[in-house]
Amino acid sequence: MTQDQIALFSLFAVLIALLIWGRWRHDIVAVAALMAAVLLGLVPADRAFTGFGHPAVITVALVLVVSAGLMRTGAVHLMGRYLARPESPVPLHLLRLGGAGAALSGVMNNVTALALMMPLDLQTARKAGRSAALTLMPLAFLTILGGMVTLIGTPPNLIISGFRAEATGKPFRMFDFTPVGGAVALAGLAFVALFGWRLLPRREDLHEGAAEKQMREYVAELVLGEDSRAEDMTRAEIEAAAEKSDATLVAITRRGRRVYGLPDRVTAELGDILLFHAVPAALEELRLELGLSYPDGREADAPLIASEGQTMIEVVVANQSRLRGRTARQVRLGKDYDSVLLGIIRQGRTIRARLRDTQIEPGDILLLLVPEARAAQVIEWLHVMPLDGAEPVIKESRVGFAIALFVAALAAVSLGWITMPIALGLVLVGYVLGEVLTAEELYDHVDWPVIVLLGALIPLGLAMETTGASGLIAGWLARMTDGMAPWVALTGILVATMFISDVLNNNATAILAAPVALSLAEQTGTNPDTYLMAIAVGASCAFLTPIGHQNNTIVMGPGGYRFSDYWRMGLPLEIIVTAVAVPMLLIVWPL
Repeated sequence: MTQDQIALFSLFAVLIALLIWGRWRHDIVAVAALMAAVLLGLVPADRAFTGFGHPAVITVALVLVVSAGLMRTGAVHLMGRYLARPESPVPLHLLRLGGAGAALSGVMNNVTALALMMPLDLQTARKAGRSAALTLMPLAFLTILGGMVTLIGTPPNLIISGFRAEATGKPFRMFDFTPVGGAVALAGLAFVALFGWRLLPRREDLHEGAAEKQMREYVAELVLGEDSRAEDMTRAEIEAAAEKSDATLVAITRRGRRVYGLPDRVTAELGDILLFHAVPAALEELRLELGLSYPDGREADAPLIASEGQTMIEVVVANQSRLRGRTARQVRLGKDYDSVLLGIIRQGRTIRARLRDTQIEPGDILLLLVPEARAAQVIEWLHVMPLDGAEPVIKESRVGFAIALFVAALAAVSLGWITMPIALGLVLVGYVLGEVLTAEELYDHVDWPVIVLLGALIPLGLAMETTGASGLIAGWLARMTDGMAPWVALTGILVATMFISDVLNNNATAILAAPVALSLAEQTGTNPDTYLMAIAVGASCAFLTPIGHQNNTIVMGPGGYRFSDYWRMGLPLEIIVTAVAVPMLLIVWPL
């Protein structure tokens, strides 16, 4: 073992220990490790930051932004409307919603796919009167499995494709991962939906939410505009639709007067104002369901026509606020701030009077509809204190354009016309020009710590090759499996990668293991693609701990899970992944 190899192995040991410890942010640890490698002479100074220009890093950033565009248009909400049914038993619910989450993970970042599906799962659990803990972890696992099906589904696939491009001159194509990844995902879906969720512990503390915060309910106005599905609906039909969204219809107002009559006789008309009692998320769901509009804040029955993205925020009125002792009309909230007052809670009581003419007092909690890009400015101008969270307003008018552009880009990549980074870059430009996202929003949707982590670790992964460290490890593996069937080494590298990914970031695992796979193939004279695909599968399948994958961490709070809960379903799932992946690898990518 050379001095450089000893130094590199020592550096990786410290890196892995710090990442597992979790005291410092993983991106800072990765940059520190990169700087140490430069000082030790393991990475040339002029190549220290080449990782940030790596196609895999660029593609990960673009996938995050494009995924945000699809989320903003409500494409997933439309699907969830038909998939999330409270009356369905848990296995059928997981087959529907979990299957949809896995499918979405194949065409967008799997963290984003979970972020889209998790609110639907929580909402369905609440309506069904059961614990969300029964389905949140299974949903997280399924979105991880779905990401293995395509090139862009998960960062490890992109990383492995980049290593293959450097080794052979050709990256993996969009659907090269589908045969093996699809088989593993289908087997995982069947296990998780039918049996896996039953392995989770039944404890009283596994309920909706250590993480389900107390959601405040408001009485808010929605306007019945042109092309609304609520026009000519009876009050009884609107009440039924509201109930499905966990909302209550309070009143129908027409030309300043409330409309009275039997629920099955009163029908809604163009220009009516519908008052609903609901939490912000349910209000937005109901608006989409019935095709209603928010009021524009100036005229009572005028629908808001926004030229930019909108978001709902909750704020508390302080003593020094501009709103104190004034109404929304007097403070010119609509005209000067391009914002709308949607609801008021005063001392725990929901205000039902005409909101724009209600005098606001210190301590009031307000629900405001504000331009998303200027939310911070509005808060500062009004001198109010924001509460946690925000509810983005869906741009449903852009859904067809967003989906069509994304599908066209995937088709162009599949046909070999352009590369994935270029295709996603064109989609990004199209989303800005088509007003799906604003230019300012683009940077808000990039997970910068992940980008920095990848950019810093890629040169370290290449150092494995230049120092001969990967060849040394591959030699050990080759000698250990000498005289055995070829699938033994393949299984060993798959299982080892899987267990490393359970305690280390999956992106880091792929970067560190890929050079070893290439060296092992070279020393044994076998197909490198087989081992690279095994690394891709193993790096993605982190199911034993909440720290192996971001999706596992995301659901830990909302599900009230403990660290030890993950292996109950994760261990048999990893065994199934191995049992399915190894034969499929040997069939599709023979050694």
